[in-house]
Amino acid sequence: MQFIYHPNASQDLLKIEGELHNYIFKVRRHDKDKELYFRNLTDHCIYKYEVEFVDKKIATLKLLSSEEKIISANKKLHIGWCKIDFKNIEKVIASLNEIGVDKITFIECEYSQRNQNINFDKLEKLLHNSSSQSGRSDIITLAYAKSLDQFLQEYPDSYMFNFSTNNISSKKDLIETIILGCEGGFSKNEIAKFAPEKIVGIDSNIIQRSETAVITIASKIVL
Repeated sequence: MQFIYHPNASQDLLKIEGELHNYIFKVRRHDKDKELYFRNLTDHCIYKYEVEFVDKKIATLKLLSSEEKIISANKKLHIGWCKIDFKNIEKVIASLNEIGVDKITFIECEYSQRNQNINFDKLEKLLHNSSSQSGRSDIITLAYAKSLDQFLQEYPDSYMFNFSTNNISSKKDLIETIILGCEGGFSKNEIAKFAPEKIVGIDSNIIQRSETAVITIASKIVL
């Protein structure tokens, strides 16, 4: 654990209670005489606190110092991800955060599962835990688009990840936004929205699941 997430980190006095209190003082058995480090994961600062008061349910921490310490990927990547089963998104979201993906927009594509809802609150909690473990000073920004057309209106220079002789590795320096299909890939209508040079693939004939492909994309472009 590189730091502890708290949305109010930066305040002179920080109140700790509930699950976080239990985690710090019962699970981790934190020594009250030692400092604690927090981030709010919005301002890239790390905050050092000391324990001013603690009992069985509540603790009050006093701010000692703060320092801007940016820890993030060297390259920003925005992934437009055609919506898939939420439980499969849960499985890989922390890994994408640790790779350094900057933003993910979930898109309602033609083959998306319409009965699946994205629980953004749950994903953000997973991302907070991921950054606390990895040291990343922010989290992936999450967004939603109701259609591929809407997404392309906002991000017209997007690339598509699909079967193609254009290897993604040769385009990695040009790609800022890339769109990934759901199970079943893209429809002919969706593929037709992209010029051939904007469609990239990898040197493999093996069909990857969407959650495997998203890790492949992120690794090849960001790392």
